[in-house]
Formats: sequence, structure tokens, C-alpha cells
Amino acid sequence: MTKRRVSLPDSAEATLRGFLADVDNRLSAASDPDGLSEAVTEVLVDLNGDRDAYEAWRNDESVSPVEAARLSNYDPRNATLESEYYAEKDEEAFAHSKPLQWLWRQFDNTPLADNVEFAFRFRRLLAEHLFADVGEDVRLFRGISMTYGHNIELGDNVVVHDDVHLDDRGELVVGDRASISDGVHLYTHDHDVVDQTEVDNFRTVVGDDARVTQGAMVRAGVRVGDNAIVGARSVVQGDVPDHHVAVGMPAKSVKVKPGWESVADPIEDANVRRTEERRLDADVSADVDTYDEFQRDLQPPDT
Repeated sequence: MTKRRVSLPDSAEATLRGFLADVDNRLSAASDPDGLSEAVTEVLVDLNGDRDAYEAWRNDESVSPVEAARLSNYDPRNATLESEYYAEKDEEAFAHSKPLQWLWRQFDNTPLADNVEFAFRFRRLLAEHLFADVGEDVRLFRGISMTYGHNIELGDNVVVHDDVHLDDRGELVVGDRASISDGVHLYTHDHDVVDQTEVDNFRTVVGDDARVTQGAMVRAGVRVGDNAIVGARSVVQGDVPDHHVAVGMPAKSVKVKPGWESVADPIEDANVRRTEERRLDADVSADVDTYDEFQRDLQPPDT
């Protein structure tokens, strides 16, 4: 079924374009992470209609502790993200991506995030500043979360639906015209089965024209092939060949899409795990102050 075209009223369209241009100019003018954080702070203050209260607080006028905490939270330098704690992260890249990710997350908490046409174009603008690469006519819905953002590549005409997690602790590539349905988790990192603090990062690929459907999970280092389908709630642990349909926990290729048999690998050659080919180096700098958050004795008795 095709979609119908929808447009905003002329006055709303003009408002949208003015808003996008203003935000783009503020972000583009920032020359370093501090400048970017300041630009994000100003955008969030205005986006939430909090300019008077923010200026009063900044001028040391008396506010309650709760209000002070709320106003200070507009500045991403006063917030922490889960990915900030990862020892192997690229500090320079994260210093740039953190303010942009903070703006992305906070925008989704505003009423404007439900205005689909408005939100599509705003998230697309942020993706240009945040992602490693982003194609044309990308459609990004509400509630998308990510690890860093700067290790994500999206092709042209990609759609990512509500409440999707794009883990880019490693590298995540989504090809042209791919569709990622609601509640999908795409992973690029994995934990050791004995010591869960030991993390390996991978390159995970979703090919051109692929569909990963509702609630599925794609494990780190997997390639979902071109024009392939992953069924709802599936857990993909091995590669899905081009033009195949994979379903289940763990997902197995069950058939080739009708009409593609002559160019697809046979079923008996499917379900191969090739994650080692996509393992990435992830060294922790010697000057990073690390700790074990679990403090467990992880020595197995049989080793």
C-alpha cells in the first residue's frame, strides 16, 4: 500500500523552516564542544519556553533547588549519559556527539516530537550533525535511542520507527531503503559469557532494501542481507543472506522471497555466523580511570 502526501499549512511550514534554519545556524556556528553545548542549551531553553526563568536563574535570582536542577539540566555539560561511562569510547568524538544526542533526547520529550512532519525534518537535521553519514529522505520516528551517534551510517530513504535502539558502541551501517520497525534493537557490541565487563565491538550491517520487523533483535557483528526480512520478535545471531526470510529465536532462514530464487543462496547455505569477520579493535587508554562495577569473583572453578 502506498502512502499519501501530507503537508503542513503554509504558515506552519514557514515556521518550521525558520526554526530549522535557526537551529542549524546555532549548531554550525559552534567551533568546539563547549560552544556546541552552549548552542544546545539555548535551543532547549527556547524549545521549552523557559527563557525568562532561565535568565533569572543565570542572573543569580532566587529559585528553588528543584527549579535550579531543572534549569541547569538544559546544559548537556550538567548531565551524564550511560555511554559516557564506557572506558573504550573515543573521547574526542564523544565530546562532539554528546550535546547533539542530548538535544535529540530532550526534543523527544516535547510536544513538537508528536508533530510528524516537523519532527522528521528536525531529527534529520540533527542526524546530519551527529551521525557518521546520513542519506536523503531519511524518516526517523520518536523514541530512537543510540549509544554515541557518531558511529551510525544511514543510507537514502531509510525509515526507523518508534522506540528503536541503535547501538553504535561498535559501528552500525543501515543501507538504502531499509526499514527498521518499532521496538527493534540493533547491536554492535557483545559481552563475554564469563566476565560481562569484557566487551567486544563489531560492525553490524543491515543491507539495502532489508526489513527488520517489530521487536526483533540483531546481535553484534551480524549482516542482514540486501532485500532480506527478519520476522517479528526474532533474535538474529547469524547472517541472513540476501533475499531470505529469517524468523525465530534464534532466527533461521526459512525461505527465499518469491521471485528471487535464481539470485539467492540456497537455504542449506544460510544461517552462517560470520561475526568474527566484523570484529573491531577497541583498546582502552592507559590513562583512563577504570573500575569493575560488579566486583565479582569471576574465576571459574574448572580453569
